[in-house]
Amino acid sequence: MDVTATLDAPHSPGELFAWVDDLERYPAWLDIVPRAVADGDDAWLVDLRGRLGPLARSKRLRMARVALDAPRSVRFERRERDGRRHSPWVLEAAVTAVEGGSRLTMRLHYGGSLFDRVLERLLTDEIERSRQRLLDCLATDVA
Repeated sequence: MDVTATLDAPHSPGELFAWVDDLERYPAWLDIVPRAVADGDDAWLVDLRGRLGPLARSKRLRMARVALDAPRSVRFERRERDGRRHSPWVLEAAVTAVEGGSRLTMRLHYGGSLFDRVLERLLTDEIERSRQRLLDCLATDVA
């Protein structure tokens, strides 16, 4: 499953990039990430929580920053430390300058099959709700 979303913001690429290159900032604007804490250099323990009707699901992932080209792009991949095989999760964010500000393009790839359609619907709905919250964070520069 792949979900891609874009957002145009009246802010510089550096200001926008600061909100997507550190996973600890995601809970401020993305409800499906209620918690993200650092777990070593360039890695975070990320709690995902979603509800779609009566169905609720929670998951904890260890995500590592595997590529960084600030303030243009960042890539996170699931990197667990338990020695077991896990479904891949990849999050990529790219920020480009556009007239009047910058554009964020985010792509999430989930390589598993559990709740695939439910997860896709949940993510699509959350993307719509999160756009304004991210713009609000940028406007007030809430850390």
